[in-house]
Amino acid sequence: MPSPKGRENHAYAVALRMMDDNFVRIHQKLRVTPAMAAGITDKLWEIGDIAELVEDAGGPAKKRASYGKRASETFP
Repeated sequence: MPSPKGRENHAYAVALRMMDDNFVRIHQKLRVTPAMAAGITDKLWEIGDIAELVEDAGGPAKKRASYGKRASETFP
């Protein structure tokens, strides 16, 4: 069973993919993004725009905790 952190990272990856599909990629038949076709936005987004949203929201990037000593360092 995946760890809670693994599930959280998976959820972030799925959200990023959905944002990319709906706001960045132009649909072949619509010739605009799905978000533009739905009237949610009037501009073509870039990945940098999504990155700014994550940074402004205090995103998932957190400092990792330090690890303890390696087993090889604790034994003489």
